[in-house]
Amino acid sequence: MDFNYLYHRQQVSLMRADAAACESSRAAHQGLARLYGSLIDRKRAGRTGGAAASERGSR
Repeated sequence: MDFNYLYHRQQVSLMRADAAACESSRAAHQGLARLYGSLIDRKRAGRTGGAAASERGSR
């Protein structure tokens, strides 16, 4: 999954949470938004860690 997909899904989940008709739907969409946020954070951390590791290996 690329960043654009993850950011898009997170935003859609947040918009659906705002428009939810009941609390359980709102909570479900907020949970999905948090999940996408976690995936974004993990992907970002992996990308940063990978770049640093490859630079150390080339020295």
